[in-house]
Amino acid sequence: MRQFLDFEKSVAELENKIDELRTMSGPDGINIADEITRLGEKADRQLRAAYARLTPGQKVQVARHAQRPHTVDYIGTLITEFSPLAGDRLFGEDKAIIGGVGRFRDQPVVVIGTERGAEIETRLKHNFGMARPEGYRKAQRLMRLAGRFGLPVLTFIDTSGAWPGIDAEARGQAEAIARSIETCLSVPVPVIATVIGEGGSGGAVALGAGDRVMMLEHAIYSVISPEACASILWRDPKQAPAAADALKLTAQDLLQLG
Repeated sequence: MRQFLDFEKSVAELENKIDELRTMSGPDGINIADEITRLGEKADRQLRAAYARLTPGQKVQVARHAQRPHTVDYIGTLITEFSPLAGDRLFGEDKAIIGGVGRFRDQPVVVIGTERGAEIETRLKHNFGMARPEGYRKAQRLMRLAGRFGLPVLTFIDTSGAWPGIDAEARGQAEAIARSIETCLSVPVPVIATVIGEGGSGGAVALGAGDRVMMLEHAIYSVISPEACASILWRDPKQAPAAADALKLTAQDLLQLG
């Protein structure tokens, strides 16, 4: 079932009407196909109009949409013969970052991405896409593997940031992120980074310091999440929409700066 955001309320009402009409239609009933078509076109116009004037806060909602494709979806669609690789060979496995070897258009590649999960069970499994040091060290291991075998690296970024827990800090979170950025910049193969949803703080840059960095439409990329920014500026995470407006988290802004 499609999930609608708060600014899509008018579109949701039209979609509900369309669903009601579809249940009423039958082989012996009144032909209401024209009305369904008209309402569908109206919903499409309203949706296009809403997305043409999104505020920064609304863009954050779209980037975090629960039904937005995640890293596992892109791997399943784009990568063939994918073989996942796990562990950092130092501490353990971090499921917030997934990676492995596969083929993209018959070209062998190494794929690394942050995975935040789609429902509560998988979100807990992947820690909502917030990686610990072992996740970033796994990413380093895979990038060095790519360098040894001359394989391009594809990274998919979708995280609000690195895990800020005491356990992560105790195992060297900052150092792991810094080393991951260093590895991105020094590995002797092309690194293509794509922000597929949310790119937050150093947790995103750790996989995003590529030779080519791309963003999907309505993705966001920022030095800090709106909630964290609001907590610092106003000591109130509920001011996140105002913080998003201040940060100007839009791909269009980044393109204008570039």
